[in-house]
Order: sequence, then C-alpha cells, then structure tokens
Amino acid sequence: MNTPPIHDTLPGGAPGTAVPPTAAPRLYSPAQRGFSIVELMVAVVVGLLAVMFATRLMVNGEQSKAASVGGSDAMQNGMLALFSINTDASQAGWGLNDDLVNGCNTRMTDTQGFTLATATRDGAVIRPLAPAVIGNGGTGSDTLTLYSGSGLAGVGSTQVWQNYMGGTTIGVANVAPFGFSAGDVIVVAPEPAGADCALAQLSAPPAASVLQIAAGAASRFNTGNLGVLYNGGQARVFNLGPAGKLSFHTWSVTDGVLQLRATDLAGTGAQPQAVVGNVVALKAQYGFDTRTGTAFIPKAGMQVGRWSSAMIDADGDGSTGAAGDWQRIAALRIAIVARGAIPERPAAGQATCTATTAPLTLFSTAVPAGVTASSVQVALAVPNDTVSWTCYRYRVFETIVPIRNAGWRP
Repeated sequence: MNTPPIHDTLPGGAPGTAVPPTAAPRLYSPAQRGFSIVELMVAVVVGLLAVMFATRLMVNGEQSKAASVGGSDAMQNGMLALFSINTDASQAGWGLNDDLVNGCNTRMTDTQGFTLATATRDGAVIRPLAPAVIGNGGTGSDTLTLYSGSGLAGVGSTQVWQNYMGGTTIGVANVAPFGFSAGDVIVVAPEPAGADCALAQLSAPPAASVLQIAAGAASRFNTGNLGVLYNGGQARVFNLGPAGKLSFHTWSVTDGVLQLRATDLAGTGAQPQAVVGNVVALKAQYGFDTRTGTAFIPKAGMQVGRWSSAMIDADGDGSTGAAGDWQRIAALRIAIVARGAIPERPAAGQATCTATTAPLTLFSTAVPAGVTASSVQVALAVPNDTVSWTCYRYRVFETIVPIRNAGWRP
C-alpha cells in the first residue's frame, strides 16, 4: 500500500508542500554536545598535576614542621639539662675548699649505694673529694661529679685532740663553735696533708668534746669505724652539714637520657634516675689556674690558664693528680648535646638521611681571651637506637662555670 504524502506548511513554504518520507526530526543541536575523549584526557592530566603539586606542598610542609619541632625539642631539652648541671656546679666545693680536704683521697661508705668518683694520681686509682671530678669518655659522653656540703661553718674545723685508733668515738678540741649536731656529715683530714681522709656521720649529739660515729639504720655513712688512724693534734674535723642536704651528685648520659645519682635524692644513691631525654652527650673540661710561685694567690682570685679534659700537673710539682692539682681547678667548661625528638626521613631518591652529616666539635672557642681552646669531637650515635644518628638535628649548649668556692680557703 502506498503511503500518502504528508502535507504540511513549512517555514517559508507554501501550504500543502509534500515532506519526503525519509526525513526525521533532529533530537539535539550542535551546541548541546558533551566532552570529547581529548577533553577528558586533558582534564585528567591537569587534575593529576594539581594533586602532585598539592602533595609535594604537604610533604614539604610536614618536613619543615618536623625540623622546627625537632629544633624546639632540642632547644628545650638542652637548656633544661644545662641549667640543672650549672646549678650544681655554681655551688660546688662548699665546705671542701680547705687545702687539707680539697683533693684528699677519701674513705666513704653509704648504705644507699652512692660511691665517690674515681680518678688517678700518678697512675694509681683514688677517690678525691674536690669540687668536680670528670670521668673522661673520649669521643663518648663524660661523667661529671660535683661535691658540696651545706654546713654553715663553711671551712671551719676543729682539731682531733686524742689519738684515734679506731672505734665509734672521736675526741676533739671543741665542738661548740661549729654547730655539730646528730645526723651531720663530717670529714676527718690529716694535718699536715698526705694520708687519706675519712667521711662519716654523727650518730648522736656531741658531748664533752666527743663525736659519736656508731653504725645504725639512721647513720647511712657509718660502719662504726673511720677506717683510718689519726694522731692527736695531727688531724682536723670539718662539718659538711646535715646528711639529707649533702649534695654529692654524679651526672651521666645513658642511651640518650641525662641521668643523676645523688646523696640528697631518695632512691638515687646506687641507681641513677632519668632527668632529661634526647640528650646525646655531656662533655666537661677542667679550667686550671697554672700560675706558678708567688703569682698564684687564690685569695686574690682564680684565673683559667689552661683547659683540659683530663687531670694535669697543674701546680708543677711533678705529680699528676696530687691534691695541689685539684686545688688549681678555677672553672668548669660544660657542654650538652641535645637532639630533636622526631627523626627526619631520607630525601627522595636517597637511602640515608642527611639532616646531620658529621660528628660535632665542642669547646673550639678560645675563652677567656688568650687561653688556647682544647676542642673535642663527640660521637652522636646513641646505643640501641634503631634510627641512624644522621636523621636527627642537634643543638649544642656550652657554658663556663667559675668554681667560686676555690678562692674561699683559709
């Protein structure tokens, strides 16, 4: 059957004009077409570039944040550590600055486990009472022991009047002016110097010029015997004040932690307690007054002529580590090396960190003016650390502390 033609009126046409049967109406116009594949690919590439740059900015921001936080941590830890040690060093030597005591090899026992630091005198091991004793750790961390008493008499002393042949009593000339009380720590020193000193604790109030040093639970520094014999008129007794205020402190660094052993801090006599974390090393040097002859007048003021990490023959008597050398310590030079708490990551394409690339050199500045510096290099690796030391940033804090009690001697 033939389809009849469709008659319609087209725009611009005459009524009744036939429309071809094959023509169909358009469903969309050219202006309404979607994205082509090329346009989609360009959009994806632009988006990926934006993500890449944004990621890079975030990574750089986190790295900068880690470096800033690490630097802040190191600053805080280092300042706290140095402040704590500086406080001890500024009072070191109080009550121990008499020539009979300063540098004297001393017998001491402690039921709570504190021991005096060791040193050497012409190759022999001694335990000197002195303002400071440095345990030289080479390129590793040092130990620094600082001693001071609290007795109000300072360098005041009374003479041993009777021969001391052992036992729990010491006969002395006079006890009234020096405020001896039960629980006070005393040091008995030979006069003239040369033999060993002995440290003990008064177990009872003094009576009739007799000092009691009986052993007991309340007398932690006593064994019932000084362990050294003294002739009457040839020894003196110095009062260091109450045992609870005896400031014998040993500072050290173990596995990146600054630690303290102390006689006046409960539970730290034998086992050190952590003080500050992320401390890599503690380094110290003696500042010796090396003036000779009549030029050495300690009462007129001490002055540093030489820095050294180890004991030297400072007084020039031919003996290294003798009492005269300990009495020449005019100052301490102390350094703390602290690191950030958060390690940095290796840079892109690198297997190792480069935050720090070489060990640090300390004490390289010549101070005071005219005194040659004695620089030391310190290793930065922390034992048992799973992260390389090159991934951390470090800060060094140095100070010089005068031993102010060195010049205050009789």
